[in-house]
Amino acid sequence: MTVVATGPQPARFRSHRLVRTLAALTALVVAALIGPSVVAPAHTSSASAAVYGSCTMSRCADARNARAGWSGKGFPTSRGWYSWSGGLSNFAGGQFQNREGQLPTGATYYEYDVYPRAQGAARDAYRIVINRSSGATWFSPNHYTDFYRI
Repeated sequence: MTVVATGPQPARFRSHRLVRTLAALTALVVAALIGPSVVAPAHTSSASAAVYGSCTMSRCADARNARAGWSGKGFPTSRGWYSWSGGLSNFAGGQFQNREGQLPTGATYYEYDVYPRAQGAARDAYRIVINRSSGATWFSPNHYTDFYRI
């Protein structure tokens, strides 16, 4: 037999609920204040990715700098590590397949890491994807969940 108390809850349960509620509200406010800033969505695929027509978040400047670095290397198409400034290396991932169709179809894309590191170090989620024919470039700060045109 299960007994369920129906009277007032002890103060410690109310305080735990208050702390959880405040934590959730804080997370929502922080996400709204520091989340990505976009002008307007260019396309939203039926997959979970979103593609935006522009990018104004601070990391987009890093993506533009990485694009300039990769451009200086001729946008290599081979997957692997490439020497970068400061004695670091950066990784080119080869052809991006666009399997989910997030980016415009009918083009060939290549992926490149944004942030250089010691050769062989673990890669992070920041990528740029480039259509070498048109020069169109997208930045993905979260490993292809969202794309921002830069």
